[in-house]
Amino acid sequence: MFFHTGETPHALTQELRDKLEQLSFPTLGHYLEEGFADPGVRRIVAAGGRIIGTAFTVRTTATDSTALHHAAGMIKPGQVLVLDTGGDQRHAPLGEVVAAQLVARGAAGAVVDGVVTDIDEIADLGLTVHARGTSMLTTKLQGIDAGGVNVPITCGGSVVHPGDVVLADANGVLIVSPHVLERIVDIALADDGEEPELIAELQAGTPLGSLTGASDTVAQLLAATTPQ
Repeated sequence: MFFHTGETPHALTQELRDKLEQLSFPTLGHYLEEGFADPGVRRIVAAGGRIIGTAFTVRTTATDSTALHHAAGMIKPGQVLVLDTGGDQRHAPLGEVVAAQLVARGAAGAVVDGVVTDIDEIADLGLTVHARGTSMLTTKLQGIDAGGVNVPITCGGSVVHPGDVVLADANGVLIVSPHVLERIVDIALADDGEEPELIAELQAGTPLGSLTGASDTVAQLLAATTPQ
């Protein structure tokens, strides 16, 4: 069997999407440790700005993009292509043609754990892409008996399941279960709401450590190690 195919992921609830639209994504880094792609996966094409959507996962082999060409025609509006190339960083599986198909299908963006090509043309198409870099060496349609669509994959060192929420901006990529986000998104939004006041106090001269409690913690640590 060539393709290992899983269930097509559901879309984000409108309530969660509305909250994520308001959120500064790095605020989630205060509360989560897992799900962040390593910094090598960065924004290569910024045509559409931030990415918010559900993961449509594809796994390919180093030189063969047959699975990707098939999957690109299946993606649904609001989904994000998340591509596992098996660790290859020489062959570009995503270029202008695949990007055009993703745009035509209404994809919210693409995250490639590998390299891409045709980035000027992709920018003109309006697709935001995160990847490890660019290459002129491309994959071929070899029909290798491997790959998968909507199966668990690895991207940027993190395990990704179909339907996970993909959040990506100029700072990086986070891919995490919607259930995790539902538990913390309100807390993160509250943090964002407090930040302007915090910055104003810093600009007025108040030390950061006294505002966050870090200076009190340091004082307690020093007191605990001081001989009596």
